[in-house]
Amino acid sequence: MRIHLGDDRGRGCGPRGRGWSFDPFAFSFDMGGQRQERGRGRRQFDGGELRLILLQLISEETRHGYELIRSIEEMTGGSYAPSPGVVYPTLTMLDEMGLVDEQQSDDTKKRFAVTEAGRSHLADRRDEVDALMAKLRDMGAAQREQGGSPVWRAMRNLGVAIRHRVAAGDITSETVHEVAELIDELARKIERLR
Repeated sequence: MRIHLGDDRGRGCGPRGRGWSFDPFAFSFDMGGQRQERGRGRRQFDGGELRLILLQLISEETRHGYELIRSIEEMTGGSYAPSPGVVYPTLTMLDEMGLVDEQQSDDTKKRFAVTEAGRSHLADRRDEVDALMAKLRDMGAAQREQGGSPVWRAMRNLGVAIRHRVAAGDITSETVHEVAELIDELARKIERLR
């Protein structure tokens, strides 16, 4: 299997059109004729629902965007993770609405904490919030029942890590080649597994 990064169309294929595709918002692969898509086109929640989910998670613990993505991914057993291109603008909107506040942190990541207005908003919409959180947990339970493999979770983590690194905007050509080599080496090791 060959894996390509940095294709300006966001596609890379292995032999006979089978392979992986990485773009900032999605990846796919073909395994035994069964195409699996993750990311783009898989909107599970509308904007208002995602705002409530993020606000609920932030109310439980001060978090930054990547932690929110990972939390949702873990809750759903790896079957769903919102893209950074949706999460970060939603966080900005929550901040502008006065429902969260950006907190000082030791690193460059923006951490958010819920405000009193945010807690009140959650309380006013408690039934809806509870239903959304139950939906996330149900997605995770369904994924586990279907044999939700840790491989899916690991692949999503890889996709999120790459998108996060590319979104930072300071990735060099050398770094892209290093990432591609790491992935190629992993692919070779997986092919040798028995």
